[in-house]
Amino acid sequence: MSEYCVIVMDGARARFLSLQQAEFPEFESSPTLIEHEALINPDKETPPGELWSSRESGREHSATIGSAHTYSDHREHHEDEVERRFTQLVAKETEHFIQTQQAQNLVIIAERQMLGFVRDALIPLVSDGLHIQELAKDLTKLTPLELHEYLTNEGLLPLRKMPSQR
Repeated sequence: MSEYCVIVMDGARARFLSLQQAEFPEFESSPTLIEHEALINPDKETPPGELWSSRESGREHSATIGSAHTYSDHREHHEDEVERRFTQLVAKETEHFIQTQQAQNLVIIAERQMLGFVRDALIPLVSDGLHIQELAKDLTKLTPLELHEYLTNEGLLPLRKMPSQR
């Protein structure tokens, strides 16, 4: 059980963390951000060369010598759809994670576009009593301790106290 759950994600990975109180707070720093699991976007594991390889070069050549017309292969739309599908998975896992942790607060950290996608996916799934805070930034590479410190400085998580500060 945790009062705070944290989801930090980008288009390729989502990490699920919770803020846990120390078992012996008089001897341990507390609370501590603990990572529970991570989801990997399988569509992002495909190397870009394989995803977009085809016999087409991205150009359309006409019969007249020297003229070429570009055309769009809609890669941006495809990438957006890949990210939307991933955020649907993240939203369902987030719903389960919040229920398991019995959290009252959810902090979602993602770059701006992914944050919009996950917000749209989460709205129908979360309960009314849940307080959601957002941060539009890519922090997926931070360790749980670095992430906790960063979020504390942003005012999104409570300060981690050392045993001597109690």
